[in-house]
Amino acid sequence: MSSEDYLKDITEIKNLMNRSTRFISLSGLSGILAGTFALIGAAHAYWLVTSSARGYLILNGRIFNLVMLDMILVFVLSVGTAIFLTTVKAKKNNEKIWDATTKRLLTSFLVPLIAGGIYTFIILQQQRYGQTGALMLLFYGLGLVNASKYTLGYVKYLGYTEIVLGLLCAYSPGLGFWYWVIGFGVMHIVYGTLMYFKYERK
Repeated sequence: MSSEDYLKDITEIKNLMNRSTRFISLSGLSGILAGTFALIGAAHAYWLVTSSARGYLILNGRIFNLVMLDMILVFVLSVGTAIFLTTVKAKKNNEKIWDATTKRLLTSFLVPLIAGGIYTFIILQQQRYGQTGALMLLFYGLGLVNASKYTLGYVKYLGYTEIVLGLLCAYSPGLGFWYWVIGFGVMHIVYGTLMYFKYERK
């Protein structure tokens, strides 16, 4: 066996191991779209708050409910787009979309995310609005880092970035909205673009 054949076999074995232990069908385009949805949603929420009579949020107010609806729509659109594009990519690459690796990835991601969501809701019920942006960024970042061992490396670095932004947001709660915009909007677009050009663009 020539050295060239040997290296080819090693590469194939490595690819098989990666496919069996990592979920590699994540779509970079879905990250770009998620960031775009977040920026549009943030702009709409900013307009709702600044154009209201009070100019700030209260928990049981109409504007608060509209902002929550805005965030839910951003979440649904982002998740729906990610599922659709990732499924299309997996089928194109003849990869399974639902297997043991996918289950481990989702479990690792959702446990911190759900715990953070419940804790953030408790904070909102106590009318401590200043830290909600920081909590969202922190728990989302922890979920990404926790799940990154089952997918591509860029996810880990996105998670670290979200954690840093969350800590900065906690230190400067008055700027929480803008840290949220950077974390969920800008950084998703940056991450998605890197993913797209490295793994998807032919």
